Amino acid sequence: MSLQTDTIQVSGVRCERCVMRLGSSLQGLEGLEAANANLMGQVTLAWDDERLARDEILEALRRAGFNPAPALE
Repeated sequence: MSLQTDTIQVSGVRCERCVMRLGSSLQGLEGLEAANANLMGQVTLAWDDERLARDEILEALRRAGFNPAPALE
């Protein structure tokens, strides 16, 4: 297992219901070990990099209406 962690900023989080919707959008992603979001739009993630790509997580968030901020290099 190759566990990766990251905290990303997303737009579209305005209330507790948004946080719940965000969590629902990530349910069922094979390899996602943990996800925690707050009302400021910060999402902390932990996933098995051998089973799930970061881009797949970001795409699931986009489909649910949450737009991740570009990664800072």
